[in-house]
Amino acid sequence: MALRLIYDDEFVARLTENAGLDAFSGGVFVPTMGGLHEGHLELVRTAKSLGRPVVVSVFVNPDQFNNQEDFAGYPRRFEVDAGLAESAGADVVWGPTQQDIYPDEVDVPTPDLPMVATNPGLEDAHRPGHFAGVARVVQRLFDLVQPKVAVFGEKDWQQLQLVQAMVSRDGGPRIHAVPTSREANGLARSSRNERLSNASREKARAVYLALQAAAAANHPSTAEKMMRDTLESHGLEVEYAVVRSAAGLRPVNDFSRPSRALVAAWLDGVRLIDNLPMPVWT
Repeated sequence: MALRLIYDDEFVARLTENAGLDAFSGGVFVPTMGGLHEGHLELVRTAKSLGRPVVVSVFVNPDQFNNQEDFAGYPRRFEVDAGLAESAGADVVWGPTQQDIYPDEVDVPTPDLPMVATNPGLEDAHRPGHFAGVARVVQRLFDLVQPKVAVFGEKDWQQLQLVQAMVSRDGGPRIHAVPTSREANGLARSSRNERLSNASREKARAVYLALQAAAAANHPSTAEKMMRDTLESHGLEVEYAVVRSAAGLRPVNDFSRPSRALVAAWLDGVRLIDNLPMPVWT
């Protein structure tokens, strides 16, 4: 089937014109903000492997940026992104405008945020308003696309927990999580990595080194200290370096249940986030 590019609010109507694909509802959805890199393509390839039509959206959502410079500088290259998505197996690439998603005549509410998006003191504390924007656009996209499955990466772990909590509470597609895609030095792939110099990109591997150090610790408090020490010794400015329960992101006192080490740090004006699962000790 040939790739189709859809640019406007005729999205749902255009999809219904294709016999045999059931209007793509019941397909697999990969929501993105563009700036596609190998990590995004792994999401699309995973979606394709699930055996259903794949819809990829490209929408830079202004609601989830608490830093307007970050929003202004975010990559916008729809034709390039569409070609990359096609190469990974996308059947439809949708590039809506803000008016398509949030039309003046439609009230698009912000869902109530679950506790995992308001209480952990992680992204919620350092990016005020971010998760309200994420929840609003995700719910809107799900309503428009009506997918059977939605594919998300694990790099934005708190965001993944937010989406899973929303679906559990309100209904929606099954969420298929994909492990974080990494560069050769361990750095988690991100569109923002484009703003790092070659030297800074190599220094940024300290984030992954910090998480690996945490995985070798015998106690959460030791893991947190090891992460912070590793990051600071490489010249990164730490926002948080913590170990939390994997699902609820609550503080933990041991490794008897699934947990994640989570990091946010700044390097040369670029904010880096990452996480890894911690070993479970029985």
